[in-house]
Amino acid sequence: MKVYIETFGCAMNHKDSENILAKLKADREAVQTDKITEADLIIINTCSVREKPIQKLFSELGSFNAIKKSGAKIGVAGCTASHLGREIIQKAPYVNFVLGARNISKIISVLDKKGAVEIDIENDESLELYPSLPVSNFRKSINISIGCDKQCSFCIVPFTRGEEISIPTDLIISETQKAVENGAKEVLLLGQNVNNYGRRFSSLTPHRDINFTGLLKEISNISGLERIRFTSPHPLHMDNKFIEEFATNPKIAKGIHMPLQSGSNKILKMMKRGYTREWFIDRVERIRRAVPEVAISTDIIVGFPDESDSDFNDTLELLNIAKFEQLFSFKYSPRPLTEAKDFKNQIADDIASERLIRLQAIHQKIMEDLAINRKNKIYSVLFDSFDSESNCLIGRTSSGLLVKAKGEKINFGEIRNVKIIESMRTQMKGQIIF
Repeated sequence: MKVYIETFGCAMNHKDSENILAKLKADREAVQTDKITEADLIIINTCSVREKPIQKLFSELGSFNAIKKSGAKIGVAGCTASHLGREIIQKAPYVNFVLGARNISKIISVLDKKGAVEIDIENDESLELYPSLPVSNFRKSINISIGCDKQCSFCIVPFTRGEEISIPTDLIISETQKAVENGAKEVLLLGQNVNNYGRRFSSLTPHRDINFTGLLKEISNISGLERIRFTSPHPLHMDNKFIEEFATNPKIAKGIHMPLQSGSNKILKMMKRGYTREWFIDRVERIRRAVPEVAISTDIIVGFPDESDSDFNDTLELLNIAKFEQLFSFKYSPRPLTEAKDFKNQIADDIASERLIRLQAIHQKIMEDLAINRKNKIYSVLFDSFDSESNCLIGRTSSGLLVKAKGEKINFGEIRNVKIIESMRTQMKGQIIF
């Protein structure tokens, strides 16, 4: 069986696609293909966080159905599958099955059932053991929780992925050890709120009393593992003990995602984020004091309902205070099932667009200033590939910055020190020195 999988959205969606493929390989000896016309099975793994991916889904489905080979099946998985369910098959009758984000372990059972719809958001997949796939680029993504207990007024995820359940610590340790044995030097721990780990475990099995900081300590004891990354942590759960572990544990990569969403206390309260701008700034400043080399990324939504010019200026002010190394910014998009879609004072699209342009322009200047300060500094870089066009090795620093470097031949997966000779907004060029 040849399988084509197209994945939209977050890192958890990409991990879900990996797990689907692993199940298909084990049960049907499936192989992945990048050619739709050759595929026996076409799967679109969807995202519903914003409106455009949903619009794109039905456009893609129509295109794929027109060019697929005779007898090929089409399946829709992920968050949009969870909330639209059978409506997808009603709008696109040629779709063979719909598999919600909390039901990917059922891929084999729906494969041969025309019209199958599995979208139970209470399904507990926290104990599911998926077959292993080869490690890619010395990195491996590992789920540590499923679902989300937050009730952010703009977010549909709790309605598509269900309540938060932590995966048992022993299963996480075992999967990480296997990944390292298969060549991984770095792992990426995944969860909607990774640093809320341990809040709830499955009722189907006993569990240890452990939080995210404790999990990081245990994973860092695995011999051969060089770096631990994680996404996405929630600012609300960044307590001092977590920050201390982040700062002092040498295996924890010094890049962290801190989704702000807004710099206005009024808007944060309307969003039900659970923290204030003062708390967020304090966490940023505490992390930067403890880890001077840290790179902090964030998410910001502009044009949220009732966002005034003053509220937006609060966001710009916080942007200049925090000086994020990376910014993911979007215009607010009303989502089904969420509170915010019914809020009064929805912001006009032209105003939201103008604010987004201003926000991104300020951040571009911040990135340029940060880039200047990186020249002549030395970074530890994990190299994983080679660019023949520039004749450079490619890798990333502990903080996640992309580096191209010339120097001696090395084995991929090695960490070397690199002196930066040229620094741009999104990447650096350097020389391997030892």
